Amino acid sequence: MHSPFRTALVATLGVGLGLMLIGSIESLSTILLYVGTALFLSLGLDPIVRWIERRGLPRWAAVLITILAVLAAFAGIILMIVPIIVAQVSQLIATVQSLFDTGTWAPVDDLRQWLKDTFPLLLVDDVFTYIQEWLATLDYGAIGGSIGESLLVIGGAILAGLAGAFIVLILTIYFTASTPSLKRAVYQLVPASKRERFIDIGEQITASVGFFVIGQLTLGVTNGVLSFIFLSIIQAPFAAVLAVIAFFGSIIPLVGTLTGSTIIVLTCLIPGLGSPQTALVAAIYYLIYMQIEAYILSPRIMSRAVSVPGAVVVIAALAGGSLLGLLGALVAIPVAASILIIYRQVVIPRMNER
Repeated sequence: MHSPFRTALVATLGVGLGLMLIGSIESLSTILLYVGTALFLSLGLDPIVRWIERRGLPRWAAVLITILAVLAAFAGIILMIVPIIVAQVSQLIATVQSLFDTGTWAPVDDLRQWLKDTFPLLLVDDVFTYIQEWLATLDYGAIGGSIGESLLVIGGAILAGLAGAFIVLILTIYFTASTPSLKRAVYQLVPASKRERFIDIGEQITASVGFFVIGQLTLGVTNGVLSFIFLSIIQAPFAAVLAVIAFFGSIIPLVGTLTGSTIIVLTCLIPGLGSPQTALVAAIYYLIYMQIEAYILSPRIMSRAVSVPGAVVVIAALAGGSLLGLLGALVAIPVAASILIIYRQVVIPRMNER
């Protein structure tokens, strides 16, 4: 009787330990996300640090120069762009508010008239009357309370995001400064007989991630600068704000450029600020730019990163976005590239030896 009892006890303890481990991982998910983001960014900065090291400077000086350059660039962008963005966003809100106040822009009436013209058999007035009666039955006090609670939640999320960004910045600086020692610590865990091969593959993976990060940032800067110049030339509204949208759009793989371009074109259609002609010119420009980015800029910039088949890019981006949101979509492609390196250089040779 002792053996079955001992087996059941060990099994129960194993299940309990597994559940406790899963719960711990869920509790530490935010911290793990910060660490993963910082590690991802530090690998992106590592090629720059190595480039400076090859110029004869020690590692600590190369890391210091890289970190100071990154911080100076972000500080300069914030000092130059943020005031312009705040002013233009304020202008956008004021313009939209004035359109509603003066009655020169009545989207509901325009929608009603469009429905009447497009669907003459549809009882448009009855539909709008039903919607108005439904709106009259709503408890606006409860809605106001929920809006107030939502604003508090949004404010808390912004503060948490700023705190998280500061933590990621500190971790990025630490990981960038100690990347060689971290690599050596990981390499020491591999048996000496396989260590050389493991180091070779590990260096390929880290280099691939680093060049991918630099490539995406380069694409974002290129799109942002060109967008600001072009939108200023055609006198599009809020050129600085739209250029920032274009920058962040190009950083997001697969759908970022298309999403950012769509937002820019729709912004050019705002009455009193843009015009259909401006939106049409912007749409033509971004259609051309997306082709240039996809077939000229991206292949050249990403030439040092590991090539990933298009189908794998789509699947990886969708899976990463579903698991970790925007960060998952960013990390998914270099992770897929790393898996392909292991598949091509480890799995296939082993299968061929059998």
